[in-house]
Amino acid sequence: MDTGDDRHENAGQDVIAVDAADTEQGLVNRLEAHTGEGIRHRAFTSLVFDRDDNILLAQRAPGKRLWGTYWDGTVASHPVEGQTQEEATRERLEEELGIGPDQYDDLRVTDRFEYKRYFENEGVEHEVCAVLKLTVSDRTLEPDPDEVAGLMWVPYERLQDNPEWYRQLRLCPWFEIAMRRDMQ
Repeated sequence: MDTGDDRHENAGQDVIAVDAADTEQGLVNRLEAHTGEGIRHRAFTSLVFDRDDNILLAQRAPGKRLWGTYWDGTVASHPVEGQTQEEATRERLEEELGIGPDQYDDLRVTDRFEYKRYFENEGVEHEVCAVLKLTVSDRTLEPDPDEVAGLMWVPYERLQDNPEWYRQLRLCPWFEIAMRRDMQ
């Protein structure tokens, strides 16, 4: 059966396969890493805050193969070979939201965890995910509609304390895990 996977522009890209300790094990095709049982690989999620401790939630574009239209906090992706988590985050922030390095100066890795989640019949995420945080001084955004369907600033503490108020948003699993771990 043709699943249409070849229509996704990043299907031919590679991701970094890693062990449970996030030690590189080589490169693997991105589509292969996200299908079948999946292959553990390196990823990141970046949480963008404003000075009032609101978190920027970004709704993934409907064309995304995995978790399209789900809400993420704020961008998530995979570093490429030779790229640090910080470099990859800076790149994705600029590409997806138009957030440039002049809008923040406190980008930092705050956590790392492994998880595995299946998405419908479309694929799987098996990742060692770094969590990065930053605070923007300027909330000016230029979202790319191919990446982002919607944006919402939410009081982070209220989201953490009352997740049931936000269930209709359908949060991405890696963001829910990162947020739950951040509460501990």
